[in-house]
Amino acid sequence: MLTFLNIAIAGLLLGGLYALIAMGLSLQYGVARVLNISHGEFIMLGALTTYTLYSVAGINPLLSLAIAGPAAFALGYIIHRTLFKRIAASSESPAIFESNSMLAAFGLLFIIQNLALIVWGPETRGYSYLAFPVNVGGALFGANRLVTLGFSVLIGLAFYLFLARTRMGKAIRAAAQDPETAGLMGVNINWVLALCFGFGAAMAAMAGALISMCYPVHGVMGIEYAVIAIIVVVLGGLGSIPGSFIGGFVLGLVGSIVAYFEPGLTLAAYYGIFILLLLAKPTGLMGK
Repeated sequence: MLTFLNIAIAGLLLGGLYALIAMGLSLQYGVARVLNISHGEFIMLGALTTYTLYSVAGINPLLSLAIAGPAAFALGYIIHRTLFKRIAASSESPAIFESNSMLAAFGLLFIIQNLALIVWGPETRGYSYLAFPVNVGGALFGANRLVTLGFSVLIGLAFYLFLARTRMGKAIRAAAQDPETAGLMGVNINWVLALCFGFGAAMAAMAGALISMCYPVHGVMGIEYAVIAIIVVVLGGLGSIPGSFIGGFVLGLVGSIVAYFEPGLTLAAYYGIFILLLLAKPTGLMGK
């Protein structure tokens, strides 16, 4: 029983991070129609920025959420307005835009990654924060991981309520369902798409800040988390924010179970789920 509890809680702790990571990518693809392969680099930037703020200036990593998130939002907003908006204007169809934007995102990945290597170098870095153990039903977990889970859930729920209850959230959902009709009804589509890309970048950076509290970070960590985000988005359903939230916890539980028996097969299990989903249920858990 204790072993089962240990695996389940460990899966939830990991799933909270996966959910937050995937929600940002789901927003970028579901509304802005950009399969942002560089999504993981914003996670990396959030993680290394939080590490630097804590180790150099002594700023609490939880306070860094309020720094890394808005900074990444501004960067994502500018990138969409200057790069992806121009690609959309020059693309003859939505399908061409999706393919061209994905290629541009590949280039963005290497630009951000190499700039990070210049600033921070290739070394793996880490710090100790709330690293004392907490007893949960007889199983021991780091307090930093429990705090990470709590903040992941709070940020995810807050963003879901923002989409469901606010006027701006309704405009975003309208743009996702039918951008042409939303534009005719007075929604500024270009502004909404840039906002969505910025929000996705902000959520990635905040996830990176939380990741830095629990795991070592480095300049090339982004690609692994980008792949995980894509798998979670497909698992939850392309463009479904609740699906990505649920899918993150499902993948976290699967990863925890596999890691218990053979840690080296965790990433292989994720890829296996991804392939099975594409073959059996490409719409995912909550996709349409």
